[in-house]
Amino acid sequence: MNSMKIGAVAKLSGTGIETIRYYERQGLLLEPERRPSGYRQFDESTVKRLVYIRQAKELGFTLAEIRELLELSFAHSDCSHIHLRAESKIGDIENKIRNLQQMKRSLQKIVQRCKSSNLSADCPLVHKSERSTQ
Repeated sequence: MNSMKIGAVAKLSGTGIETIRYYERQGLLLEPERRPSGYRQFDESTVKRLVYIRQAKELGFTLAEIRELLELSFAHSDCSHIHLRAESKIGDIENKIRNLQQMKRSLQKIVQRCKSSNLSADCPLVHKSERSTQ
């Protein structure tokens, strides 16, 4: 086993040291063995797991979902559970895209209304915020 200190693991995985410690507390990483000096010693599997976690986060999975995926992968179950999670995440992403597109359309309408009247009193964004403070 090629053991590494936390700094080397952080550098190789592109993950901050505090993030690694957080993942340990959250149960996403196994507690590493300790050297006689008390330093924790990590191996290459920790680096691979951190890279996996980072990639899953980039795909939009939450830490709770990532924990579940990790548990499923270690349970050596068939891929159907993992596929279901991925398909569910695709549905979540599609809903977010629809919501963001609606927000964009709404803001575009407001911008057009603001362009037609150069007075701040007529601006829908200013007008609504003034009403909410009254």
